Amino acid sequence: MTTSQKSTSQSARTAPAHAPVLEERRFLFVIGKGGVGKTTVSGALALAFAARGKRVLVAMCNTKERLSAILGSPPIGDELVEVSKRVWAVNISPDKALREYGEMVLKVKTVAHAVFDNKYTKTFFRAVPGLSEWAMLGKAWFHATETLDDGSPRFDVVLLDAPATGHGMEMLRVPKIILDVAPPGVLRRDAEAAWAMFQDPRQAGVVLVTLPEEMPATETIELASAIETDLGLPVHRLVVNGVMDPLFSEEERRALLRDEQLLDIEAPATAAGTPHIALVAGARRAMRESVQHETMIRLRRTITLPMVVLPFLFDEASTPAGTRRLAERL
Repeated sequence: MTTSQKSTSQSARTAPAHAPVLEERRFLFVIGKGGVGKTTVSGALALAFAARGKRVLVAMCNTKERLSAILGSPPIGDELVEVSKRVWAVNISPDKALREYGEMVLKVKTVAHAVFDNKYTKTFFRAVPGLSEWAMLGKAWFHATETLDDGSPRFDVVLLDAPATGHGMEMLRVPKIILDVAPPGVLRRDAEAAWAMFQDPRQAGVVLVTLPEEMPATETIELASAIETDLGLPVHRLVVNGVMDPLFSEEERRALLRDEQLLDIEAPATAAGTPHIALVAGARRAMRESVQHETMIRLRRTITLPMVVLPFLFDEASTPAGTRRLAERL
């Protein structure tokens, strides 16, 4: 194993000793650019926390549901369902969450249904900026405050698999916006309580997920700054997903990348006098490793957070076995 491989493997296994213990937080946002593996990381975190005895809820935001495939469970809808030992999940519907919120406020189900199931009020609620986001975020936060009959928390940790970066930032901003514009009342009271939890690094925080690629890394750097500076929310961890163990040394990568013809996708691989297909494949792998190496250096220099590196999975990607492997790393 090369020095860089050893470094990658060690980083994947442990975060620095000073890193906050994630499973001691009541609420965690898992956020990042679309396609970086947020749902996979959410599922792996849930399994990791459950293995340490925590009761965990993974809350998704009205999304195309992939968590069931990742965990090997039946499809997950808008009702809470246990998907693994000590792990529950829900795919939150904003309309249903808003109706449930109305039931809590109005106290009488029949009255709440008459109000929130009416097509005119539904149209009105959908037109109110941020209300759908608050309905989903508020439901997830409510589950973080729920208690059992003995007074203990129903869930020790709630993981919010947040929407992709832009929409995710809008959702994180909603409680603050409510505090700025809403008059005193139930909505403002709940938003204030949720915002207080989200800002408390002992109770909540953000887990950033990215890939070792230029564009996701750039967006993650901007996102980390916006969350900490603009919103004042604690960011506890950076998870770099899909990191390949390097096959080549730096010198070998440079040698393979010297010949631009090897990187030409259109170049024939079998005709006489042209690069052998193995060299072409090697050069393209070297290019990917080079981008990954430079991106990891950039992330470490720019984002001063404990970093967890997760391996690129070939055969086990998006499978229960692969998710268990990642959970062991987390």
